[in-house]
Amino acid sequence: QVQLVDSGGGLVQPGGSLRLSCAASGSISGRPSMGWYRQAPGKERELVAMITSGGSTNYADSVTGRFTISRDNAKNTIYLQMNSLKPGDTAVYYCSLKYMIGTTLYEYWGQGTQVTVSS
Repeated sequence: QVQLVDSGGGLVQPGGSLRLSCAASGSISGRPSMGWYRQAPGKERELVAMITSGGSTNYADSVTGRFTISRDNAKNTIYLQMNSLKPGDTAVYYCSLKYMIGTTLYEYWGQGTQVTVSS
């Protein structure tokens, strides 16, 4: 079993910054990819940023250049530095961890942390 604890959300003004963190613990197998998703009211959950165990990253077009995902493998922790925040970034942000055993995909989620960008 894997547990993810994500944190760091809050209320911030447009143009401000926040840093989210996600700490993973438990029986993690293989070399997991970890990332951040977000879900705004009435919308589908979308991928924000993903980082593999090797350090490769992917970002949604809407956040490229503003958000940076990073990892600390020794701590099984990832971070999302969010700069130049916009009202459209308002959502619940969820941490995700994924790994493969054979051909089976295992995926775990954090509880979510609210990010609100408003004047």
